[in-house]
Amino acid sequence: MSEFTDQDHWKALILYGLNQATYKIALGKTLLSLSDQGYTSVPWDVLSHEFLHQYLQRLASSEAMPQQSNPSRRTKMERIIAERQVDKLSLDQAVNEVGRTAFEDVINRFHNLGNDTSFQDKFYRTNFGRTLELTDELHAVAVSGRSELEEELNARWALLEGAFTMSHERHEHYELANDLRLTYLANGHKRKGLTSNIPFLQGYQGNTCFYCGEPMAPDDIHVDHVLPRQVVHHDEVWNLVLAHSLCNGLKSDRVVGEHFMHKLIARNENIMGSNHPWKARIASSLGGTPQARSRALMKHYDQVKLILRDNYWGGSAFYNPESDPFYTRLITVLNNGSRR
Repeated sequence: MSEFTDQDHWKALILYGLNQATYKIALGKTLLSLSDQGYTSVPWDVLSHEFLHQYLQRLASSEAMPQQSNPSRRTKMERIIAERQVDKLSLDQAVNEVGRTAFEDVINRFHNLGNDTSFQDKFYRTNFGRTLELTDELHAVAVSGRSELEEELNARWALLEGAFTMSHERHEHYELANDLRLTYLANGHKRKGLTSNIPFLQGYQGNTCFYCGEPMAPDDIHVDHVLPRQVVHHDEVWNLVLAHSLCNGLKSDRVVGEHFMHKLIARNENIMGSNHPWKARIASSLGGTPQARSRALMKHYDQVKLILRDNYWGGSAFYNPESDPFYTRLITVLNNGSRR
């Protein structure tokens, strides 16, 4: 490797490393900026602030483009920037969130180039969560070719965004999906503990998993958001069900099959037939009549499908709503004897 300069090594990492997102490019720009500012031992909050600054600049435009290849998800940085844009996070909170969640992969993998491990610690050493120690090699590279390296980083960032946009099929779709995400985010609230909802939900679901219809053990009951919380950003009971840990994990943040939405509608109407205080909350959120509530919930479903697209989960291959006794009972007995 002796015939290659430090600048060659830097360019190899930036130009030829694998990129499923734009984090490595943003970190490269962050490192050059911190070197230019005279840092050698970089406190974690300073690193986080500069990394956030790079994304704030990049995503400030209304025409901001996707930052990762998976069209049904956004990077942590995109989510942090979105929360900052709608004042869900202050600047200090955003910096703290970056430091806490955004560096788990990129700091450890920045020096990776295929199976070649000879670059490790070449441009920085890490005391993770505390400091980043910039090396003499980084300072030398930054001094000798800052302008050229910046241009290459910007070009690589644009190239990745273009490739990710192509994987998202149509730019118009991305913009619409992003607008919907921001709407849910602006109207959402911070996550709260959900275990207190278990007894209430059991009263309307019995001791069966919403997704497979099988009984649940007392120590294996999870509260799940049918429409993924990473999209809707709330914990309203009309979207909460009980599930096995396995079913909850398999479903994850994916779009469920439409038969589960019909089951959710039926479960909500069961609650509306009671005198529980949640009845008024559901009516306020979804509508005053069964038809209005059904339309509102399916509109949410359609919007979540637009955002998450083909990230779909139809449930267990062995599950059939027609043979699920709980589902059948909800629809036939608890909903005025009429099948929806």
